[in-house]
Amino acid sequence: MAVLTKPSLEQVSLPTTPYKPRSYFSGIPVVDLSVTGSDALIVNACEEFGFFKVTNHGVPKELIARLEEEAIKFFSLSQVEKERYGPASPFGYGSRKIGGNGDVGWLEYLLLEISSESISHSSLDFLKEPRARSFCSALNEYVESMRKLASEILELMAKGLKIEPRNIFSKVVMDEESDSVLRLNHYPPCPLLQGLNGSMTGLGEHTDPQLISVLRSNNTSGLEISLRDGTWVSVLPDAESFFINVGDSLQVLTNGRFRSVKHRVVANGYESRVSMVYFGGPPSGERLAPLPLLLGEGEQSMYREFTWCEYKRCAYKSRLSDNRLEQFEM
Repeated sequence: MAVLTKPSLEQVSLPTTPYKPRSYFSGIPVVDLSVTGSDALIVNACEEFGFFKVTNHGVPKELIARLEEEAIKFFSLSQVEKERYGPASPFGYGSRKIGGNGDVGWLEYLLLEISSESISHSSLDFLKEPRARSFCSALNEYVESMRKLASEILELMAKGLKIEPRNIFSKVVMDEESDSVLRLNHYPPCPLLQGLNGSMTGLGEHTDPQLISVLRSNNTSGLEISLRDGTWVSVLPDAESFFINVGDSLQVLTNGRFRSVKHRVVANGYESRVSMVYFGGPPSGERLAPLPLLLGEGEQSMYREFTWCEYKRCAYKSRLSDNRLEQFEM
């Protein structure tokens, strides 16, 4: 099924830039989860990039395709109908506006709260309608797969860091009170760019606040990450694999050893990009601070202790590109 090629997103002035063909960065770490030694590769990737790709992840292709199809069905509804389920605050349907602090982008999205209950109990009214049964079914199965995959990767991180218990990270996102979310993004082709050889901000540069993000997208390019020297590089899309982002919370727990990767998405005039992102977050009252197990002799903590609730409040008050961790530094 094709995504809308003539989107009815609110017509506003968004920053456009001349399109400069960018070759895909060949240095993105690829981790095969089925082989011995993947834990060490993951740790190296988290230290150098805060970003890597996983293969042989065990998530059924049929499930991935089913959720993408359901997402496309939703985004193909009329704009008037979609806007009945917004504006996102923060959950629900959003179009163009990202948060309440002035960030905009050429995208529309669904942000869904994940709890211990079925996702059909979400505050999004659309998911309570009879026509959304297959959507809910796909969402619930997908979220369960993402929880398991995120947990597996977090335990491999602990193994690679040689710390016990192995679930020291994963127990946070597997907790019944875990504050995790699922975001479905649609970056439509922008008619204003057709023939202009330009690109537009789809989602501006930012880091993710949670511990870990598990991203899957279709075969449309647009995702870019920032390297340590500040250079932006383009990521080759791969609909068969998952991309993993280190989030701010994991950077804190590792005292900066793992880096929270800055990333962004650019849209173009001709191709739709659809992405599905699971954000594994801690419970609201979880206290975050560098783990003593990871502090070397004489090493000082880079961050003061704070709760996830405190940090989330800070994140909601900030712009996308702000350094939210700065105010928690020692």
